[in-house]
Amino acid sequence: MTAAELQAFLTREFTQVADDFAVERADQAGVCLRLRVQDKHLRPGGTVSGPTIFALADVAMYLAILARIGPAALAVTTNCSLDFMRKPAAGVDMLAEARVLKLGRSLAVGDVLLFSQGLNEPVARANLTYSIPPAR
Repeated sequence: MTAAELQAFLTREFTQVADDFAVERADQAGVCLRLRVQDKHLRPGGTVSGPTIFALADVAMYLAILARIGPAALAVTTNCSLDFMRKPAAGVDMLAEARVLKLGRSLAVGDVLLFSQGLNEPVARANLTYSIPPAR
């Protein structure tokens, strides 16, 4: 699926969060997903909250898998490990660089590096496993 197709899928299937995200790139290397950071994403102290960072990683990996297998809405996260490495910059968007490391018939494994826009070093790193529904 292309970046435009992934964005349309997100808008159609996940209306509750679709406006928060913008698919910047989708190709065989992976997906770059932007989180449009808003006040609702911040925790006390003005930094992006942990649950928001998890959501960015999870959605980015989901879309990276769909870019490879097509619109399988029922692919689900089965495992996630998230390392918070530094405080995100205040008041700027975040970017997730997701790549699929292994794509099998029933499981996909990948990783995501998460950045505050304008910073070279990642603020977090996630490893995720997804269950892929059987083909019909």
